[in-house]
Amino acid sequence: MVQTNATTSEYSPDSQSVGGPLHVSATWPLRLGSVPPLADRITARPESGPDLALGLRRSPVVALTPRSSRVGTGSSPDLLRCTGKTQLAAQHAESQWRARALDLLVWIDASSRASILSAYVAAASALAGAQPAGSAEGTARRFLGWLGSTDRRWLMVLDDVPDAEVLQGLWPRGPAGRVVITTVNSQAMASLRDVLVLELGPFSPREAMTYLVSRLSKDPDQRRGAIDLIQDVGCQPLPLAQATALISSSWLNCVDYREQFYRRMTVFNSPGAGPVPAAAVTWTLSVEHAGELAPGDSAQACLALAALLDGHGIPLSVFEAEAARTYLVSVTSSAARAAEPAGAALTALEQAGLLAVDRLASPPILRMSPAVQHAVQLAMPPDMLEQAGQAAAAALLEAWPDSSGGAWVAHGLRSSVRYLLRATGGLLWSEGCHPVLLRAGQSLDEARITGPAVDYWSELATLAGDALPPGHPDTLAIVEHLANACIAAGRVPEAVAHYERITADWSRVLGSDHTRTLSARVSLGRILVAAGRPAEAISVLTGALADAEHAYGTGSPECAAIRNEVAAAYRAVGQLNDAILLYRLILGERARALGPQHPETLGTRQLLADAYLADGRTKEAISEFKKVVADRQRSQGASHPDTLRASAALAVAYHQSGRMASAVQLYEQVHRGLDRALGPDHPDTLTAAVNLGRAYYSVGRITDAAALLRDAVSRGERVLPPGAALTQSARESLAAIAGE
Repeated sequence: MVQTNATTSEYSPDSQSVGGPLHVSATWPLRLGSVPPLADRITARPESGPDLALGLRRSPVVALTPRSSRVGTGSSPDLLRCTGKTQLAAQHAESQWRARALDLLVWIDASSRASILSAYVAAASALAGAQPAGSAEGTARRFLGWLGSTDRRWLMVLDDVPDAEVLQGLWPRGPAGRVVITTVNSQAMASLRDVLVLELGPFSPREAMTYLVSRLSKDPDQRRGAIDLIQDVGCQPLPLAQATALISSSWLNCVDYREQFYRRMTVFNSPGAGPVPAAAVTWTLSVEHAGELAPGDSAQACLALAALLDGHGIPLSVFEAEAARTYLVSVTSSAARAAEPAGAALTALEQAGLLAVDRLASPPILRMSPAVQHAVQLAMPPDMLEQAGQAAAAALLEAWPDSSGGAWVAHGLRSSVRYLLRATGGLLWSEGCHPVLLRAGQSLDEARITGPAVDYWSELATLAGDALPPGHPDTLAIVEHLANACIAAGRVPEAVAHYERITADWSRVLGSDHTRTLSARVSLGRILVAAGRPAEAISVLTGALADAEHAYGTGSPECAAIRNEVAAAYRAVGQLNDAILLYRLILGERARALGPQHPETLGTRQLLADAYLADGRTKEAISEFKKVVADRQRSQGASHPDTLRASAALAVAYHQSGRMASAVQLYEQVHRGLDRALGPDHPDTLTAAVNLGRAYYSVGRITDAAALLRDAVSRGERVLPPGAALTQSARESLAAIAGE
């Protein structure tokens, strides 16, 4: 059946307005985001690390970048960039928090624009005590505006910023705040004004020794050969962490580990190639050790799964999903481990220094160095990549929360889908578009992260065009999502172009009268109205109606739905007489087919009454509104909110026709009824209060009007989003009274 709304039609994109200032009701101090736990036995870095506190006194924005290194041929520059930037930022953030030097601490995974916007929305929601209205971009601007004006002391850490582009229009600034950025892109940061770039290199030998000794404190014999091992790994934090993790969870000492290290290094070295980074060797030794701790290949399989997802924060629920468990059981050869393969494997991988599970985070998440992930991906054989990729996609889909909650989980899953898509090439297109790709885009739409949603659907449409044959239904469905995302982002001309493509493609593949095609044509008509092209909109909609009547018959549900859309389009462009004629036709059909008290019949009658009122035909409008009220009273009861809303529309008609005694009496009944049914703070109750206040003013009851409007303004400021139209309307009416 054609998918349309039976009672209303939307003909304008979502508002992109910023709205009023952020209304903050937080309890201080406030900590937002998941600060990575400090590494086991983390050591101060007075010799090799920059003084971050001093840097932030010199500049409000400091970027931590890796010290440039000479990278040999065939080696991995990613592994050489793991110098402990995130740990230094976390150490500073925790020290400031413990010292009570902050009112607000915000930690953000800044690896993508969508991640930053998600975090800004979450921060704004925490500050306001409720989800702000509007798009994520609008909420972000309000949050940034608050940061720029508050005297609350705040620190924001933007972790792993890929480039300056993701922060365009999203830079946090404010006299009371400081910003720490971690990034491997030192050139991009150096080109920005007002950003102090601090480089971070390897440990100094003294720092490396302090770290190693603290990590191997239980058995002093394990430290034998420590100085040589430190030299072997070049004082690099990542390989030193992996080496000490392996040694501390085994019977080896530093001498034994060095022997394994050099045997493996000999295998990796090739004639004419540059030196291999120590981290390119140590992680492979850690994988073997994890396999010994969790026999049966489950550790390797679990590592492969983790390496294909976003290591900044993978929800632990992914590894608890049935799809992940099935995959791990299928590859393990140990029946004893089959009951809980993920738990045992993750513990082994943690002990081997390959990842970290933050069980205190809410929700619990798994973290893994992106550099190590990349190295694992390069080492995976094709069959393992395929198995792990399919399992990861299924587990992500299974772990997805419903749209009513789980914002942080949804963000982590979206990020992992993007990472999986890029890590697995065409794997997720082998049987059409994998459902998890669609779910990630829908999640962006649900979160109203409009700009990244358009970018995501656009990328998906391009990939679908390359991977799938022309006219494939999945490609057309993706373009339809792209068009809807453009509408939400206010990019109407682009939406029109996409809908024109959709209607042409569906017509070619399915026929012009297929229900899917008809739905697309109706959507095209709607967006043409929003684009200011009403004549084309009416032509498209009436053409769709003619084809539906020819294919399904004039009395079919498909035709009834499209007629409703055509009438709404007539009304939207001011052709009220045409709209009224169609609404009368639809009303007759629905009353005969469904009965006079059916919700769709009542909805159509109310639309007809609205059209009469808009055309100035108040007598006809009042007659139809009375019928709606009477039918709703019979079917739902006099105190039902829908009945009261219908009565409110009738009161407006009385007011507009000058029948003030009837209007005031009905407004009072509606206000009392909604107050009892929905409470005094509900938007419908507040709307009724504003309407009643205006009616009081019209009949000269100035004191009553002022009291009612003053209360509506007070409640609106407290319970509605800042800048809400209803609050502003009540305030303007109150100001008009005060001005007399």
